[in-house]
Amino acid sequence: MLVIALDTSTPAVTAGLVALDEGRPRVLAERVTINPRAHGELLMPQLVDVVEEAGRGFADVDAIVAGIGPGPFTGLRVGLATAAALGQACDVPVHPVCSLDAIAAAAEVSGPLLVATDARRKETYWAAYDGATRLDGPHVAKPADVPTEGHQVAAGELAEALGLRPIEPKFPTPAGLVAAASLDADPEPLVPLYLRRPDAEEPGKRKSVLTR
Repeated sequence: MLVIALDTSTPAVTAGLVALDEGRPRVLAERVTINPRAHGELLMPQLVDVVEEAGRGFADVDAIVAGIGPGPFTGLRVGLATAAALGQACDVPVHPVCSLDAIAAAAEVSGPLLVATDARRKETYWAAYDGATRLDGPHVAKPADVPTEGHQVAAGELAEALGLRPIEPKFPTPAGLVAAASLDADPEPLVPLYLRRPDAEEPGKRKSVLTR
């Protein structure tokens, strides 16, 4: 089984082509660029490079996995729109994956694990795991408000902010995205996981100049 893996929920622009050998993900090619302002410019070119490097074609793909966040609005829209369009063009299912689950799936740890990524506004998106199994979250909170009792290690770009020993990965990886996906089941709707309202809001009704 050949799977495209995409994620734009963090500052990392991630694209990969992953083969499932007896159920275990094997990365054939991947591109990860840390640039929070270039998701739209980099994602598709990176994916084209990945497919060419692996010596495959888009017609060979059996499924697509996309990280749905939590993450910022603009970044998530790029990744999910790209995944949806590719799914239609290639006529393959698109499976959503919580991006924090993808980080946990790629972390080499058994037992308690916290995953924390940057939510901006001096906050973090976080979730608690036992190995790769999510027990709590995802939530958004200030790092000081994340319950760390019973945890010694954390993954994700804000792992150090929790006061725990940081471990890799900092960002979702293609292998982690595929490992966290339920590829044997029918795909869930491709719905972004925002956790809070956007910074931009529709303007309110203008006041009349005649109002006293």
